[in-house]
Amino acid sequence: MTLALSELFFWLFSLILIASAVMVIWAKNPVHSVLFLILAFFNAAGLFVLAGAEFLAMLLIIVYVGAVAVLFLFVVMMLDVDFAELKAGFMKNAPLGLLVGVILVAELIGFVSSWVITPGMVSRIASPSPVTGGAVNNTQALGAVLYTKYVYFFEASGIILLIAMIGAIVLTLRHKPGVRRQDIGAQVARTPATAVEMVKVKSGESSVPAAKEKV
Repeated sequence: MTLALSELFFWLFSLILIASAVMVIWAKNPVHSVLFLILAFFNAAGLFVLAGAEFLAMLLIIVYVGAVAVLFLFVVMMLDVDFAELKAGFMKNAPLGLLVGVILVAELIGFVSSWVITPGMVSRIASPSPVTGGAVNNTQALGAVLYTKYVYFFEASGIILLIAMIGAIVLTLRHKPGVRRQDIGAQVARTPATAVEMVKVKSGESSVPAAKEKV
């Protein structure tokens, strides 16, 4: 009964994942494409759970659904994308795209036709890393290896991602003309001599203020 239930969920997650992946490309609205992408991530996480890789499933939900997909959704909604201009060169580049697609499909067919699962691999799917001796689960084993043996590579990847995020913000930050912005450095550097101008008022000219502040 357990095996049949796991097979049922495997086919359910797989079919929804494939359908969602197709709709990511097929949907005309970019917001709908992002929503189908999030659905594909959830079903891929379900497949990871069935395979015994619960850490990858959790990582897929937290990182990709919680950060990347939501960030991509906000980027799509905030950018003023001219889709008519993007579709203008579709027919011109269609032969090249078709050739690349045919090559990719041929490679996938060749890979699937020659793919053979090792007989002992099925029994080792949910087994933890041999580094810990099999005393802990997959998540603890992966954390023990990642934060000890590969800690410098992990920190380097974090720095690279931080630099990439800052670079993306700098490249996409555009200042619109005619919009007044606050210059904190200029405000802090102001002195009484530059901030206030003393004006000598003549007798009978009460409409002129005694002091005015420079803008």
